[in-house]
Amino acid sequence: MTHSEIRYLRLHNLLISNRRFKTISETVHWLGAVQAQDYAGAKWSLALRTAGSSEAKIEKAISEKSILRTWPMRGTLHFVAAQDAHWMLSLLAPRIIAGAAGRHRQLELNEKVFGQSSELLTSALQGGKQLTRAEVYALLESAEIATSGQRGIHIIGYLAMKKILCHGTHSEKQPTYALLDEWVMNPRKLDEAESLAEISLRYFTSHGPASLNDFVWWAGLKISDARKGLNEVASKLESFDLAGTTYWHAPTDSDFGTGNNTFLLPGFDEYMLGYTDRSIILDKSHAEKIVPGNNGMFMPTIVIDGKVEGTWRKAVKKDKLQIDMYPFNKLTQIKKRRVEKQAELFAQYSSKAVSQVNWL
Repeated sequence: MTHSEIRYLRLHNLLISNRRFKTISETVHWLGAVQAQDYAGAKWSLALRTAGSSEAKIEKAISEKSILRTWPMRGTLHFVAAQDAHWMLSLLAPRIIAGAAGRHRQLELNEKVFGQSSELLTSALQGGKQLTRAEVYALLESAEIATSGQRGIHIIGYLAMKKILCHGTHSEKQPTYALLDEWVMNPRKLDEAESLAEISLRYFTSHGPASLNDFVWWAGLKISDARKGLNEVASKLESFDLAGTTYWHAPTDSDFGTGNNTFLLPGFDEYMLGYTDRSIILDKSHAEKIVPGNNGMFMPTIVIDGKVEGTWRKAVKKDKLQIDMYPFNKLTQIKKRRVEKQAELFAQYSSKAVSQVNWL
C-alpha cells in the first residue's frame, strides 16, 4: 500500500469520505473517542461524518445522553459513547492522574481536597442537576476550597477521571457538569483485558492504517499494554509494512474511494490528532502553519485528496459567514471550486449563508 492509498483508506475508515452511519451515537461509537476540547469544532467533526446530521442533532444526542464529553485519554476532553465512558476511564485515566501528581502538589491539591470537593459536588448535583463551571467554582469557594490558579479545572478534571463527574448539556455557551452515574445509568462493564482488546479494535478499525506507535499516542497507553491489546485483536485485522513501519487496519476491499476528495476539517480533527506521525498527510515544511508557535492549538485544515493543503478560518459578519482560505500553494480553479463547495456545506450546517470566500 502506498502513502496515497493510506490517506484514502484513513478518510474512508474515519467516516470522512464514507458517511455510513445515520446517528451521532453510532459515529462516536465507531470512532472510539473524538477529541473535543474545542466544542464547536468537535460538533462539526461529528456532523461531517454522519449522514443527514446537523448541529441540532448533535445537541440532541448530548441531551438524550447517548454521547458525552469527558477526559478519558491524554488529559484532553473527548466525546465518547455514553455506555463506553466508565470502562474507558477505568482503563486510561489512572495513567493521566499519576502523571498529574506533580502538578497537583504544586497546586496544593491532595486527597483531602479532592474528597471534600467530591462530597460537596455529589450532594449538589444529585437528582439530575447540572452546574456551570462558574457555579461549581462558587460552590467550592463557599466551602473554602480555592479554585484560582487552575485549581478549579484540575479538581473538575480529577473528579471526572475518577468517574464522579462528566460534562452535561451546554447552558447557552457555557459547559455544565453532572454526575456520571446519573448521566449513564447502565454502563458497559469490561475487565482490563477486555477493555484493552476493545480499545485496540476500535482504534485500528476506525483510524487504520495506523502503527502501534500511533495507537500508543492516541490512547495514552504504555507500549506494553498497547501491544497486548493489538495482539489480542490482530487476527481481526490486516497489516502491511511500508518504509520500516507496520500498519494495521480492518480488512477492506480495494474500492475505498480514490476519486477526488476535498474537505474542510476543524482544528483538532481526528484525521490530524489521531496519529503521532502526521508526515503522511502533512508536509513537515507546513507543520508550523497548522500549530502556530507550537502552542498546542491546531488550525482548521483544507484537505484535498488526503493531503493537508492549507488552513481556513470563519468569521460571522451580520449573521453571514465569511470564510478565509490560506492554501499552502497555488490551487487550480477546479480545486478552488471543490473547496468552495465544502464551504457551502459548512454554511448549511451552521444555518448561515456564505457572504464571501477569500483566497489569501
